[in-house]
Amino acid sequence: MTIITEKLVRQNILNVTPYSSARNEFSGNSGVFLDANENPYGRYNRYPDPDQTTLIHQIARVKNLSPESIIIGNGSDELIDLSLRVFCEPNLDKVMILTPTYGMYEVCAAIHGTPLIKIPLTEDFQIPVNDIKPYFSYKNLKIIFICSPNNPTGNLMRIKDIEYLLLNFDGIVVLDEAYIDFCDQPSFAEKISTYPNLIVLQTMSKAWGLAGLRIGIGIMHPEVITYFRKIKPPYNISSPNADIAIKALENLDLFKSRVNEIIAERNMMTLELSQMKSVKKIYPSDANFILVEVDNAPDLYQKLLKRNIIVRNRHAVIKNTIRITVGSPAENQQLIANLKEVSHG
Repeated sequence: MTIITEKLVRQNILNVTPYSSARNEFSGNSGVFLDANENPYGRYNRYPDPDQTTLIHQIARVKNLSPESIIIGNGSDELIDLSLRVFCEPNLDKVMILTPTYGMYEVCAAIHGTPLIKIPLTEDFQIPVNDIKPYFSYKNLKIIFICSPNNPTGNLMRIKDIEYLLLNFDGIVVLDEAYIDFCDQPSFAEKISTYPNLIVLQTMSKAWGLAGLRIGIGIMHPEVITYFRKIKPPYNISSPNADIAIKALENLDLFKSRVNEIIAERNMMTLELSQMKSVKKIYPSDANFILVEVDNAPDLYQKLLKRNIIVRNRHAVIKNTIRITVGSPAENQQLIANLKEVSHG
Protein backbone atom coordinates (compact mmCIF):
# COMPACT_ATOMS: atom_id res chain seq x y z
CA MET A 1 0.00 0.00 0.00
CA THR A 2 2.85 2.39 0.79
CA ILE A 3 4.24 1.82 -2.71
CA ILE A 4 0.84 2.76 -4.22
CA THR A 5 0.46 5.96 -2.23
CA GLU A 6 4.05 7.09 -2.79
CA LYS A 7 3.53 6.76 -6.51
CA LEU A 8 0.08 8.37 -6.71
CA VAL A 9 -0.18 11.09 -4.07
CA ARG A 10 0.97 14.59 -5.04
CA GLN A 11 4.36 15.46 -3.56
CA ASN A 12 3.11 18.65 -1.91
CA ILE A 13 0.30 16.69 -0.22
CA LEU A 14 2.83 14.19 1.13
CA ASN A 15 4.63 17.14 2.70
CA VAL A 16 1.59 18.97 4.09
CA THR A 17 1.31 19.39 7.84
CA PRO A 18 -2.44 19.34 8.53
CA TYR A 19 -4.08 22.19 10.39
CA SER A 20 -4.50 21.40 14.06
CA SER A 21 -7.65 22.95 15.50
CA ALA A 22 -8.37 23.59 19.16
CA ARG A 23 -10.75 20.63 19.14
CA ASN A 24 -8.02 18.38 17.72
CA GLU A 25 -5.76 19.26 20.63
CA PHE A 26 -8.41 18.82 23.32
CA SER A 27 -11.47 16.64 22.78
CA GLY A 28 -13.05 16.41 26.22
CA ASN A 29 -16.71 17.27 26.89
CA SER A 30 -16.39 19.20 30.12
CA GLY A 31 -14.27 22.02 31.41
CA VAL A 32 -13.86 25.78 31.06
CA PHE A 33 -13.29 26.12 27.30
CA LEU A 34 -11.11 29.15 26.59
CA ASP A 35 -9.00 27.65 23.80
CA ALA A 36 -10.91 28.20 20.54
CA ASN A 37 -11.93 31.88 20.62
CA GLU A 38 -15.58 30.84 20.80
CA ASN A 39 -18.38 33.05 22.07
CA PRO A 40 -19.34 31.81 25.56
CA TYR A 41 -23.05 32.37 24.80
CA GLY A 42 -25.48 30.61 22.48
CA ARG A 43 -26.81 27.18 21.63
CA TYR A 44 -24.31 26.44 18.85
CA ASN A 45 -21.41 28.52 20.16
CA ARG A 46 -18.93 25.61 20.27
CA TYR A 47 -17.08 24.23 17.26
CA PRO A 48 -18.12 20.73 16.18
CA ASP A 49 -16.00 17.61 16.41
CA PRO A 50 -13.57 17.97 13.46
CA ASP A 51 -13.34 14.18 13.14
CA GLN A 52 -17.09 13.41 13.42
CA THR A 53 -16.14 10.52 15.72
CA THR A 54 -19.63 9.59 16.96
CA LEU A 55 -21.15 9.82 13.48
CA ILE A 56 -18.40 7.69 11.98
CA HIS A 57 -18.85 5.00 14.64
CA GLN A 58 -22.60 4.93 13.98
CA ILE A 59 -22.03 4.55 10.23
CA ALA A 60 -19.45 1.82 10.89
CA ARG A 61 -21.94 -0.04 13.07
CA VAL A 62 -24.75 0.16 10.50
CA LYS A 63 -22.55 -0.76 7.54
CA ASN A 64 -20.40 -3.32 9.40
CA LEU A 65 -17.18 -1.49 8.59
CA SER A 66 -14.13 -0.39 10.54
CA PRO A 67 -14.34 3.26 11.71
CA GLU A 68 -10.75 3.69 10.55
CA SER A 69 -11.90 3.17 6.96
CA ILE A 70 -14.51 5.98 6.99
CA ILE A 71 -14.24 9.72 6.44
CA ILE A 72 -17.11 12.22 6.28
CA GLY A 73 -17.42 14.91 3.63
CA ASN A 74 -19.73 17.88 3.19
CA GLY A 75 -21.68 15.82 0.69
CA SER A 76 -19.97 13.36 -1.64
CA ASP A 77 -19.04 16.35 -3.78
CA GLU A 78 -16.44 17.41 -1.19
CA LEU A 79 -14.95 13.91 -1.29
CA ILE A 80 -14.79 14.03 -5.10
CA ASP A 81 -12.99 17.35 -4.77
CA LEU A 82 -10.58 15.98 -2.15
CA SER A 83 -9.78 12.98 -4.37
CA LEU A 84 -8.53 15.35 -7.06
CA ARG A 85 -6.61 17.43 -4.53
CA VAL A 86 -4.82 14.36 -3.13
CA PHE A 87 -3.88 12.61 -6.35
CA CYS A 88 -3.91 15.00 -9.30
CA GLU A 89 -1.25 17.60 -10.09
CA PRO A 90 -3.05 20.45 -11.92
CA ASN A 91 -2.44 20.64 -15.68
CA LEU A 92 -0.43 17.41 -15.57
CA ASP A 93 -2.33 14.43 -14.18
CA LYS A 94 -5.53 13.18 -15.81
CA VAL A 95 -8.80 11.62 -14.73
CA MET A 96 -11.22 9.44 -16.68
CA ILE A 97 -15.02 9.45 -16.66
CA LEU A 98 -17.40 7.06 -18.39
CA THR A 99 -20.21 9.00 -20.04
CA PRO A 100 -23.05 9.65 -19.51
CA THR A 101 -22.44 10.00 -15.78
CA TYR A 102 -22.70 12.35 -12.80
CA GLY A 103 -21.68 15.84 -13.87
CA MET A 104 -19.64 16.85 -10.82
CA TYR A 105 -16.67 14.67 -11.80
CA GLU A 106 -16.13 16.83 -14.87
CA VAL A 107 -16.81 20.10 -13.01
CA CYS A 108 -14.32 19.27 -10.24
CA ALA A 109 -11.70 18.27 -12.80
CA ALA A 110 -12.16 21.58 -14.61
CA ILE A 111 -11.87 23.55 -11.36
CA HIS A 112 -8.59 21.80 -10.55
CA GLY A 113 -7.18 22.17 -14.05
CA THR A 114 -7.11 18.41 -14.45
CA PRO A 115 -7.33 17.15 -18.06
CA LEU A 116 -10.29 14.83 -18.60
CA ILE A 117 -10.51 11.64 -20.64
CA LYS A 118 -14.10 10.79 -21.62
CA ILE A 119 -14.95 7.24 -22.64
CA PRO A 120 -18.57 6.47 -23.66
CA LEU A 121 -20.32 3.62 -21.90
CA THR A 122 -21.48 0.72 -24.07
CA GLU A 123 -24.94 0.74 -25.68
CA ASP A 124 -26.37 -0.89 -22.56
CA PHE A 125 -24.52 1.63 -20.35
CA GLN A 126 -21.84 -0.78 -19.10
CA ILE A 127 -18.09 -0.25 -18.65
CA PRO A 128 -16.28 -0.56 -22.02
CA VAL A 129 -13.31 -2.49 -20.64
CA ASN A 130 -11.61 -2.97 -24.02
CA ASP A 131 -11.80 0.75 -24.77
CA ILE A 132 -10.23 1.60 -21.39
CA LYS A 133 -7.37 -0.91 -21.51
CA PRO A 134 -5.08 1.21 -23.77
CA TYR A 135 -5.17 4.01 -21.19
CA PHE A 136 -3.67 1.83 -18.45
CA SER A 137 -0.24 2.73 -19.85
CA TYR A 138 -0.80 6.48 -19.35
CA LYS A 139 1.47 7.21 -16.39
CA ASN A 140 -0.37 10.46 -15.61
CA LEU A 141 -3.85 8.91 -15.51
CA LYS A 142 -4.52 8.94 -11.78
CA ILE A 143 -8.26 8.39 -11.26
CA ILE A 144 -11.13 6.58 -12.98
CA PHE A 145 -14.56 7.68 -11.74
CA ILE A 146 -17.36 5.10 -11.91
CA CYS A 147 -20.94 5.67 -10.82
CA SER A 148 -22.88 2.49 -9.93
CA PRO A 149 -25.86 2.58 -9.96
CA ASN A 150 -25.17 5.16 -12.61
CA ASN A 151 -26.68 8.62 -12.82
CA PRO A 152 -28.58 9.39 -15.06
CA THR A 153 -29.10 5.89 -16.47
CA GLY A 154 -29.96 4.09 -13.20
CA ASN A 155 -28.19 0.80 -13.89
CA LEU A 156 -25.54 -1.08 -11.93
CA MET A 157 -22.17 -1.71 -13.48
CA ARG A 158 -21.05 -5.32 -13.80
CA ILE A 159 -19.02 -6.48 -10.79
CA LYS A 160 -16.48 -8.32 -12.95
CA ASP A 161 -15.74 -5.15 -14.96
CA ILE A 162 -15.18 -3.03 -11.84
CA GLU A 163 -12.90 -5.71 -10.40
CA TYR A 164 -10.97 -5.91 -13.67
CA LEU A 165 -10.19 -2.19 -13.45
CA LEU A 166 -9.19 -2.48 -9.80
CA LEU A 167 -6.82 -5.35 -10.56
CA ASN A 168 -5.26 -3.94 -13.73
CA PHE A 169 -5.29 -0.15 -13.37
CA ASP A 170 -2.37 1.22 -11.34
CA GLY A 171 -4.29 4.33 -10.30
CA ILE A 172 -7.27 5.04 -8.07
CA VAL A 173 -10.80 3.85 -8.85
CA VAL A 174 -13.43 6.08 -7.26
CA LEU A 175 -16.68 4.12 -7.14
CA ASP A 176 -19.67 6.36 -6.46
CA GLU A 177 -22.41 4.29 -4.79
CA ALA A 178 -24.85 7.11 -4.00
CA TYR A 179 -27.81 4.87 -4.97
CA ILE A 180 -26.53 1.51 -3.72
CA ASP A 181 -29.27 1.16 -1.07
CA PHE A 182 -31.98 0.86 -3.76
CA CYS A 183 -30.63 -2.40 -5.20
CA ASP A 184 -29.77 -5.92 -4.06
CA GLN A 185 -26.11 -5.85 -5.02
CA PRO A 186 -23.73 -5.62 -2.04
CA SER A 187 -21.53 -2.56 -1.73
CA PHE A 188 -17.89 -2.67 -2.78
CA ALA A 189 -17.12 -1.09 0.61
CA GLU A 190 -16.53 -4.57 1.99
CA LYS A 191 -13.67 -5.02 -0.52
CA ILE A 192 -11.42 -2.09 0.38
CA SER A 193 -8.96 -4.39 2.12
CA THR A 194 -8.73 -6.45 -1.07
CA TYR A 195 -8.36 -3.41 -3.33
CA PRO A 196 -6.28 -0.66 -1.65
CA ASN A 197 -6.69 1.53 -4.77
CA LEU A 198 -10.47 1.60 -4.27
CA ILE A 199 -12.36 4.59 -2.89
CA VAL A 200 -16.10 4.05 -2.33
CA LEU A 201 -18.38 7.06 -2.04
CA GLN A 202 -21.79 6.84 -0.39
CA THR A 203 -24.21 9.43 0.96
CA MET A 204 -27.04 10.06 3.38
CA SER A 205 -28.76 12.26 0.77
CA LYS A 206 -30.68 9.55 -1.10
CA ALA A 207 -31.92 6.48 0.77
CA TRP A 208 -31.59 8.16 4.17
CA GLY A 209 -33.59 11.19 3.02
CA LEU A 210 -31.11 13.75 4.38
CA ALA A 211 -30.04 15.67 1.26
CA GLY A 212 -30.31 18.98 3.12
CA LEU A 213 -27.67 17.93 5.65
CA ARG A 214 -24.86 17.23 3.15
CA ILE A 215 -23.42 14.07 4.71
CA GLY A 216 -21.10 12.30 2.29
CA ILE A 217 -19.34 9.07 3.25
CA GLY A 218 -15.92 8.07 1.98
CA ILE A 219 -14.83 4.45 2.52
CA MET A 220 -11.22 3.59 1.75
CA HIS A 221 -8.03 2.03 3.01
CA PRO A 222 -7.00 3.73 6.30
CA GLU A 223 -3.66 4.77 4.80
CA VAL A 224 -5.44 6.63 1.99
CA ILE A 225 -7.65 8.33 4.57
CA THR A 226 -4.57 9.84 6.22
CA TYR A 227 -4.01 11.95 3.10
CA PHE A 228 -7.64 13.03 2.97
CA ARG A 229 -7.49 14.05 6.63
CA LYS A 230 -4.44 16.18 5.91
CA ILE A 231 -6.41 18.49 3.62
CA LYS A 232 -10.02 18.17 4.80
CA PRO A 233 -11.41 21.44 6.25
CA PRO A 234 -11.33 21.10 10.06
CA TYR A 235 -15.04 21.73 10.73
CA ASN A 236 -16.72 20.58 7.52
CA ILE A 237 -19.83 19.08 9.19
CA SER A 238 -21.90 21.17 11.61
CA SER A 239 -22.93 19.82 15.02
CA PRO A 240 -26.72 19.97 14.28
CA ASN A 241 -26.27 18.12 10.99
CA ALA A 242 -24.12 15.43 12.58
CA ASP A 243 -26.61 15.00 15.44
CA ILE A 244 -29.56 14.58 13.05
CA ALA A 245 -27.61 12.04 10.98
CA ILE A 246 -26.71 10.06 14.11
CA LYS A 247 -30.38 9.91 15.16
CA ALA A 248 -31.39 8.74 11.66
CA LEU A 249 -28.85 5.93 11.79
CA GLU A 250 -30.45 4.70 15.01
CA ASN A 251 -33.78 4.08 13.26
CA LEU A 252 -32.98 1.28 10.82
CA ASP A 253 -36.58 0.04 10.70
CA LEU A 254 -37.82 3.38 9.32
CA PHE A 255 -34.95 3.49 6.85
CA LYS A 256 -35.68 0.01 5.51
CA SER A 257 -39.41 0.68 5.33
CA ARG A 258 -38.95 3.82 3.26
CA VAL A 259 -36.43 2.20 0.93
CA ASN A 260 -38.80 -0.72 0.34
CA GLU A 261 -41.64 1.69 -0.40
CA ILE A 262 -39.53 3.59 -2.92
CA ILE A 263 -38.57 0.34 -4.67
CA ALA A 264 -42.23 -0.76 -4.78
CA GLU A 265 -43.22 2.63 -6.20
CA ARG A 266 -40.42 2.44 -8.76
CA ASN A 267 -41.81 -0.91 -9.96
CA MET A 268 -45.34 0.48 -10.10
CA MET A 269 -44.22 3.52 -12.10
CA THR A 270 -42.25 1.35 -14.52
CA LEU A 271 -45.39 -0.70 -15.21
CA GLU A 272 -47.57 2.38 -15.67
CA LEU A 273 -45.07 4.10 -17.95
CA SER A 274 -44.67 0.98 -20.10
CA GLN A 275 -48.35 1.24 -21.07
CA MET A 276 -48.10 4.80 -22.43
CA LYS A 277 -47.86 5.25 -26.19
CA SER A 278 -45.54 8.23 -25.92
CA VAL A 279 -42.98 6.22 -23.96
CA LYS A 280 -40.48 4.62 -26.31
CA LYS A 281 -38.16 2.99 -23.80
CA ILE A 282 -37.77 2.59 -20.04
CA TYR A 283 -34.22 1.97 -18.94
CA PRO A 284 -33.82 -0.60 -16.15
CA SER A 285 -33.20 1.13 -12.83
CA ASP A 286 -31.44 0.09 -9.64
CA ALA A 287 -31.79 3.59 -8.20
CA ASN A 288 -34.58 5.86 -6.93
CA PHE A 289 -35.27 7.27 -10.38
CA ILE A 290 -36.27 6.08 -13.83
CA LEU A 291 -34.78 7.21 -17.15
CA VAL A 292 -37.45 7.26 -19.84
CA GLU A 293 -37.17 7.80 -23.60
CA VAL A 294 -40.16 9.66 -25.07
CA ASP A 295 -41.17 11.20 -28.40
CA ASN A 296 -40.03 14.72 -27.58
CA ALA A 297 -38.38 15.19 -24.19
CA PRO A 298 -38.03 19.02 -24.23
CA ASP A 299 -41.70 19.40 -25.19
CA LEU A 300 -42.92 16.90 -22.58
CA TYR A 301 -40.77 18.55 -19.93
CA GLN A 302 -42.36 21.94 -20.63
CA LYS A 303 -45.88 20.50 -20.63
CA LEU A 304 -45.33 18.91 -17.23
CA LEU A 305 -43.69 22.07 -15.93
CA LYS A 306 -46.81 24.08 -16.76
CA ARG A 307 -48.71 21.65 -14.55
CA ASN A 308 -46.21 22.16 -11.74
CA ILE A 309 -44.70 18.68 -12.22
CA ILE A 310 -40.92 19.00 -12.26
CA VAL A 311 -38.86 16.19 -13.78
CA ARG A 312 -35.33 16.38 -15.22
CA ASN A 313 -34.88 16.94 -18.94
CA ARG A 314 -31.87 14.80 -19.95
CA HIS A 315 -32.25 15.37 -23.71
CA ALA A 316 -28.84 17.08 -23.92
CA VAL A 317 -27.19 13.99 -22.41
CA ILE A 318 -29.26 11.13 -23.88
CA LYS A 319 -31.57 12.09 -26.73
CA ASN A 320 -35.27 12.46 -25.88
CA THR A 321 -34.99 11.24 -22.31
CA ILE A 322 -36.43 12.52 -19.06
CA ARG A 323 -35.34 11.39 -15.62
CA ILE A 324 -38.14 10.87 -13.13
CA THR A 325 -37.40 10.66 -9.41
CA VAL A 326 -39.57 8.23 -7.46
CA GLY A 327 -41.62 10.37 -5.08
CA SER A 328 -44.28 9.58 -2.51
CA PRO A 329 -47.25 7.42 -3.64
CA ALA A 330 -49.41 10.57 -3.96
CA GLU A 331 -46.74 12.41 -5.97
CA ASN A 332 -46.23 9.43 -8.27
CA GLN A 333 -49.95 9.11 -8.95
CA GLN A 334 -50.08 12.81 -9.77
CA LEU A 335 -47.21 12.40 -12.21
CA ILE A 336 -48.81 9.39 -13.91
CA ALA A 337 -52.17 11.13 -14.25
CA ASN A 338 -50.60 14.24 -15.77
CA LEU A 339 -48.38 12.22 -18.09
CA LYS A 340 -51.42 10.41 -19.44
CA GLU A 341 -53.18 13.71 -20.07
CA VAL A 342 -50.32 15.53 -21.79
CA SER A 343 -49.23 12.53 -23.84
CA HIS A 344 -52.77 11.28 -24.67
CA GLY A 345 -52.28 7.79 -23.29
